[in-house]
Amino acid sequence: MKELKVRKRDILGSKTRKLRSDGLIPAELYGHGIENIHLSVPIDAFSKVYKEAGTHSIVTVDVEGDKRNALVNGVQIDPVSQEVLSIDFHQIRMDEKVRAHIPLEFEGEPPAVEAGGVLVKSMDEIEVEALPADLPHSVVVDLSGLTEFDQSIYVKDLPKSGKFEFTMEPDNAVVSVSAPREEEKEEAPEGEISPEDVVVEGEEKRPEKEGEKSGEEEKHDKNETKT
Repeated sequence: MKELKVRKRDILGSKTRKLRSDGLIPAELYGHGIENIHLSVPIDAFSKVYKEAGTHSIVTVDVEGDKRNALVNGVQIDPVSQEVLSIDFHQIRMDEKVRAHIPLEFEGEPPAVEAGGVLVKSMDEIEVEALPADLPHSVVVDLSGLTEFDQSIYVKDLPKSGKFEFTMEPDNAVVSVSAPREEEKEEAPEGEISPEDVVVEGEEKRPEKEGEKSGEEEKHDKNETKT
């Protein structure tokens, strides 16, 4: 179990910006039947613990010597700087079941994909309910059974355990293989283009008006006049 040493804080509201400049993150610890506690958490220590525990493993939050078992229930991150802005810890009891989102671990090579299909993942984590000590680190999804196009693996197909239960609908698709898209064929041009239809640059065709003679006719008339 990972341990994280934190301190109580009196700084609230917009003043918490100074905490971040000092390498600390404002946090809250709450739970059923306990008083909410305002905390400051060292950014480096939290980053290390969160990378390993995520939101599905128990963390021992050491509040100035008072150790509490908790789950990381939420992390607010700045979308531009990716800086951690705040943390929510949910204190838990080891004898009460909790719900947590567990990452899915995809394994195996699906034959349908090797045949040209496209793998479509509908989710990358799944919610389970269990006693805190029984929460799995991940749930394995075996892809080797996907042998045909338009075949899916559903929640009901995931490996069962007597220690935890899936809270999602059993008929929810986890991952599927879709058939490959057919490439659009280029349409052949209708009919062939004759050389007469090609307009050379600078030699556009000029429509003849009624009664207007062509250049060859004018040349013939001039020869007759000379004779």
